[in-house]
Amino acid sequence: MFVQTEVTPNPNSLKFLPGKNVSNSGHYEITNKDDVDNELVRNILSVNGVVGIFLGKDFLSVNKNDQIKWEEIKHIVISLINDFYADGKEFIIDESKEQNKDINNLSEIDQKIIKILDQKIRPAVARDGGDIKFKEFKNGVVKVQLQGSCSGCPSSTMTLKQGVQNLLCHYLPEVKEVQAV
Repeated sequence: MFVQTEVTPNPNSLKFLPGKNVSNSGHYEITNKDDVDNELVRNILSVNGVVGIFLGKDFLSVNKNDQIKWEEIKHIVISLINDFYADGKEFIIDESKEQNKDINNLSEIDQKIIKILDQKIRPAVARDGGDIKFKEFKNGVVKVQLQGSCSGCPSSTMTLKQGVQNLLCHYLPEVKEVQAV
């Protein structure tokens, strides 16, 4: 198996593409190895300098601190991923970690915001190894959570204001501002 890597706009995040399914149950961000029973995730989070993992459908993004260079840990992460899939496993995560909000119980404007995020923004953010999750809409302000490579990325503020905010304001005049939480 050949695990490919891609750089992301965040210099402290690297996207790993194992060529296999990663998560069969949505996107997950894990920053504490005690929060998960998955052996691969725990092992990667145990690597010196790794501060978080984001799991997408077919990729994982690994975030590190500033003190460690990718050359020091990249080969370790690739080896751990190879060993995991060599054991015949199909997915890294194959179960639902949390219940998703029932979209039908949300207001009409919340549903429209989520639809725009899902269709127009999330695919682009996923290409960079991250995700964006709707948190709330109140008094014209949309609050979102940035995950994976987007979390802590130097260009995330520009992405939020010039990308997400402009797009949401264009489609939904009720939206005046977008903030990260």
